[in-house]
Amino acid sequence: MSIPTRVLLLEKEHTSFENELCFKGESSSDESGGQTSITPISSKTTSTTEDISKQHERSSDLTYSSRWARESLPDFAMPEGKMPKEVAYRLIRDQMNLDGHPSLNLATFATTYMEDEAEKLMVESLPKNFVDLKAYPRTADIERKCVNMVAELYHAPMNTGEPAVGTSTLGSSEAIMLSTLAMKNRWMKRQRLAGKDCLRPNIIMSSAVQVCWQKAARYFEVEIRYVYCTEDRYVLDPDTAISLVDENTVGICCILGTTYTGHYEDVKAINDLLVKKGLDIPIHVDAASGGFVAPFMAPELEWDFRLEKVASINVSGHKYGLVYPGIGWAIWHQFIRLGRAGYREIMTNISNSATFLANGLKGLGFIIMSESGVNGVPLVAFRLNPKLGYQFDEFGLAHQLRQCNWLVPAYSMAAHVQDVKLLRIVCRCDFSRSLCDTLLKDIRCALETLKKMDRETLRLYAELERLRLVAGANGDILA
Repeated sequence: MSIPTRVLLLEKEHTSFENELCFKGESSSDESGGQTSITPISSKTTSTTEDISKQHERSSDLTYSSRWARESLPDFAMPEGKMPKEVAYRLIRDQMNLDGHPSLNLATFATTYMEDEAEKLMVESLPKNFVDLKAYPRTADIERKCVNMVAELYHAPMNTGEPAVGTSTLGSSEAIMLSTLAMKNRWMKRQRLAGKDCLRPNIIMSSAVQVCWQKAARYFEVEIRYVYCTEDRYVLDPDTAISLVDENTVGICCILGTTYTGHYEDVKAINDLLVKKGLDIPIHVDAASGGFVAPFMAPELEWDFRLEKVASINVSGHKYGLVYPGIGWAIWHQFIRLGRAGYREIMTNISNSATFLANGLKGLGFIIMSESGVNGVPLVAFRLNPKLGYQFDEFGLAHQLRQCNWLVPAYSMAAHVQDVKLLRIVCRCDFSRSLCDTLLKDIRCALETLKKMDRETLRLYAELERLRLVAGANGDILA
């Protein structure tokens, strides 16, 4: 009988080294029993000293006993030599571990948990170039199905058996750019038919919009007319928005789940004012955060294609669509896996967690700035009560919470109310009631710790947190 020419004698976690390690066996059989003998490499008289040295080096390539553990990883140039795949994996993983655990990152809306079956689908599909729809037609079919399902969820007018008009995009930025360009082109066509110039287009939005709106307006040379937030209003005011409309207005942006406080802007009120005044101005709804929350938590809320002036909507699958960033097609798995009932149950649980957390923070003396449930996405925006006379601010508290591995970001509010500071906790599906309890205990402990600190230490804490925010892509951290 024959056996493999290499035999592995390592524990299970080291099986990946089987082609480089330790013992070399030779099969031999006698007439009586067909037994096999295995001879250690070191006793092979035919091996040269150089061969033995090389084999010994390979056998010691377990990551932390290898020479690579004693060397710095390169920063600027590709190394000349190579290293075992297991060592590369371990050293890079060690670096990635410094990022902390995604479930404790309460700054991001992005999904941080998916079921094993969904992750398996993703891994199996990684080799596919999904933009090559001719090579992978089933992927294109999945995209069409997703667009149809979302369009139906948003009450889009659709003829039976005909696909909805929509597309997948590379994140909110591309979606916002497409909608801005579509509104501008529509306006230019109207202007030319009327014999008017197309030199000064403008778009109306709240000052609390996500930064991608500013990028889109800059790229396509559209003036932004802001409706500025106030200390007691963090959303678009309908009357003020309509007062800014003129013949050069290409559209109005309404947000379903604002970046800072998660509020739903009153799309219906703006729609009704446009209709009442006979203004032919389209509305784009930025539903990146709320598009998969409102249909299940507030189904009677009119914000979508049920309204006459709503012309386009964008939504992010990687937020409350429950799909990891960059894997948008996998949302089809979530649609058929969860159905409406599953999404409703998950959104209900998340909203309950947000309410529980808000009540707990209120009990600690914080001012709550957000509303979840039927009025907003499940997040908690809060600030320190100035009447309590703390010597530290929200940035200092955010820094102290990092000591417990929580990423609870502090921000300054939008333009014109930037003196208002706040912290924001985004509740996601993996933010359980148990984690809420732990976070509240850590916040209480952080407050007590900060009370005992001197002014200079508190100033440094706040400054460090502000520097982290600036390093977070100039505001893109709010996404």
